[in-house]
Amino acid sequence: MNKRTGWVFLIGALVIGFLGGAAGTASAHDFTLTATASCVNGAPVISYTAISWNPGGVGGSNAEIDILFDGVKVDAQPFTFPTDQFTGQMPAPSATNKVIVKGVAIANWDDGFLASDTPSSSVTVNVPSNCSPGTGRFTGGGKQVIVGVVTLTKGFEVDCDLHQPSNNLEINWMDASGGSHHFHMETFDSAVCTLNGNPIPPKSPVNTIVASGTGRFDGVLGYTVQFTLIDNGEPGTNDKAGFMVFETANPSNVVLAFPLMTITTGNIQAHVDQK
Repeated sequence: MNKRTGWVFLIGALVIGFLGGAAGTASAHDFTLTATASCVNGAPVISYTAISWNPGGVGGSNAEIDILFDGVKVDAQPFTFPTDQFTGQMPAPSATNKVIVKGVAIANWDDGFLASDTPSSSVTVNVPSNCSPGTGRFTGGGKQVIVGVVTLTKGFEVDCDLHQPSNNLEINWMDASGGSHHFHMETFDSAVCTLNGNPIPPKSPVNTIVASGTGRFDGVLGYTVQFTLIDNGEPGTNDKAGFMVFETANPSNVVLAFPLMTITTGNIQAHVDQK
């Protein structure tokens, strides 16, 4: 082998080695998903944890990871540096004892690796069927503002055991372009109520509800609402609420995505159930 041939061979080997290393790095862009189902305050819920392929490292953050139950989007959260992971809990779908929980990368990774090249992660969980009825109910209303983006007002009364006919939810909001919108819940489909802390007065067995229902968006049927309400005690300045409204048949058509945040005015009140 002459000197020139040796240099060509060496450069070729380095290029192949670099490409092989790059391919190995690219293939590592994924995440792990774990999930379990249990009864919480009388209702079946699914708890899940998603962890980035590289927590705290370059490339491991992602602006949006979607969580789906049997193909229906129920949550969307980011992998944020340095933890690059998140947990969540949502009501289990009704009328089934097995649910496929799936995670999908929607946004590109922070080093530019494409979401479309990221493998999804899924797990099948068994849903309990013998949960006893829940207790507690929530009432209230008020305003929440994301300055320059959305101004939202809401009013509600929802029971943890889905008891009818007292359940109702009304949401009105104005988007950044000044458009006014309205959602009216007509069916209350699921609720998970828990007690976190001691939100008194008054005394209540619960202070958090994670729930869903269906109804009309701007007068048109066929939309689903998912919402979280948290009563953090009086006078209500630390209470929180979050809402998502999307087309039931096309969950990617999200018409309202208002993150869980402290209310601006009003009050969220948890009560002992009265029937």
